[in-house]
Amino acid sequence: MTNILLTGSSRGIGAAARQALSERGAIVIGHATQAADDSTIAADFSDPAAPQMLWEAALAHSGGQIDVLVNNAGLFEANPLDASDIEWLDNWERTLSINLSSAAQLSRFAIRHWLERGVPGRIVHVASRAGYRGDSPQHWHYAAAKGGMIAMHKTIARGYAAQGIVSFAITPGFTDTAMAGDYLASRGGADLLRDIPLGRVATPEEIARIITFCSLDAPDSMTGAVIDANGASYVR
Repeated sequence: MTNILLTGSSRGIGAAARQALSERGAIVIGHATQAADDSTIAADFSDPAAPQMLWEAALAHSGGQIDVLVNNAGLFEANPLDASDIEWLDNWERTLSINLSSAAQLSRFAIRHWLERGVPGRIVHVASRAGYRGDSPQHWHYAAAKGGMIAMHKTIARGYAAQGIVSFAITPGFTDTAMAGDYLASRGGADLLRDIPLGRVATPEEIARIITFCSLDAPDSMTGAVIDANGASYVR
């Protein structure tokens, strides 16, 4: 049985991934800022101590072994250029803390966990198209965090493959979630779809299928791969 710690599992991509992984027989330890059930651990990633608390609680919940970490939790909030200096910096640091620093902390705990036990492990990072092509003028912080996640993922893949620790990253474009819905509305709604050759945004279930593949099925030789899922709105 595979034990998976999945952050941001209460809605959108995370909720779809939790269902898909559970249907494959994995034991999924969920996470949300506020827990709604006994199998979900509450942790607010704006608090620097929260990732360690989550990791230790997840280990206790799983009987001391986690096989896969899925870094999915994220925050997408505007940070206007004309905000006050302190407000702009607070918004920057909050987004970096939730979208990147927490994922880095959890990845570190996971890698140490696997190295100490001499066992293989997997990390799946849900990044964003924004990490490659950038984002809107109000979302420097979001693009920077996702770009940092991609760089971190590649470093992990290169650094620990010989020990059986593999890393995958997924870079969705717009996905049909509440988070993306607010952004689509702010940028013109349907007009924005003209930039997507597929003609629609991805569904959470589509991204969940990729998360499931990376968590359970992807061959080790794929470590370091970045999988795009953006309807050809950005191709590399």
